[in-house]
Amino acid sequence: MHYYRYENAEVSCCYKYLMFSYNIIFWLAGAAFIAIGFWAWSEKGVLLDLTQVTRLHGFDPVWLVLLVGAITFILGFAGCVGALRENICLLKFFSGVIGLIFFLELTAAVLAFVFQDNVREWINDFFLANVKAYREDIDLQNLIDSLQKLNHCCGAKEPDDWNLNAYFNCTNNNPSRERCGVPFSCCLSDPADSVLNTQCGYDVRKHLKGDWINYIYIKGCIPALEEWLPRNLYIVAGVFIILSLLQMMGIFLARTLIVDIEKVKFNY
Repeated sequence: MHYYRYENAEVSCCYKYLMFSYNIIFWLAGAAFIAIGFWAWSEKGVLLDLTQVTRLHGFDPVWLVLLVGAITFILGFAGCVGALRENICLLKFFSGVIGLIFFLELTAAVLAFVFQDNVREWINDFFLANVKAYREDIDLQNLIDSLQKLNHCCGAKEPDDWNLNAYFNCTNNNPSRERCGVPFSCCLSDPADSVLNTQCGYDVRKHLKGDWINYIYIKGCIPALEEWLPRNLYIVAGVFIILSLLQMMGIFLARTLIVDIEKVKFNY
C-alpha cells in the first residue's frame, strides 16, 4: 500500500497579508500626494486655466508631488490588489517597477559621483533658470526662499545671480521697487525680530560689495550645498540605505508570493 502526502494547496496568508500591509501605506500615501498636488494647483488657479502649466519657465514643485504620488499610488494599487487577488501579472509588474527604480537610483548615484563637475554645472544652471522664474510661481518662490533661509545662502553662486531676475536686476531702465535688491530670504536673520521684514533686501546690492556681509548672506547656495553634504554624509547614506531596504523587501515579498501562487496552481 502506498501513502501519498498532499501539500497544502493554499497561498501563505503570512506573505499575502504582509504584502498587502506593506503596500496599503504607499497606496494611501500616493493618493494623499495626488490630492495635495491638485489642491495646490486649484489654489493657484491652474485647474481653471491649464495653459498656465506651459507658460511657467521655471520648475513647478507641484509636478514633483504629482509624479511621486502617481508612481506611489500605481505601485501601491498593484501590490495590494495583486496580493489580495493573487494576481501574478500585477505582482510581476510591482516587483519589476520597484527593481527598475532601484537600478535607476544606483545608476544616478554612480553617475553623480563620477561626473561631479557636470552635475555641479547642471545644478547651477537649473538654479539660475529658477531664479529667473522666481516671481512666476508661488510654490517655486517658497521653495527657493526655504532653501536660502535653511542654508544661509543667496543665489546659485553669489547674490549677483539675482540680476537674472526681471524684478531684481540692476539695469537703469528697471522700474521695479526691488531693483538692485534680493529676496528677503537672503537677509541675515535676527532672532529678536518678531515680525518678518519682507523688504529687508531692497537696494542691498547698491551698496559696496564689501558691505553686503552686514545685510545678507553672501555665500551661494551651490557652495553651501557642497559644504552641507560632507557634514551630513551619514544621514544621506542612512536615508538611501533605508529606501533600498524597503524596496528590496517589497521585491522579496512580491517574488515569494509569486512562487507560492505558482506552486498552488501547479498542484491543481
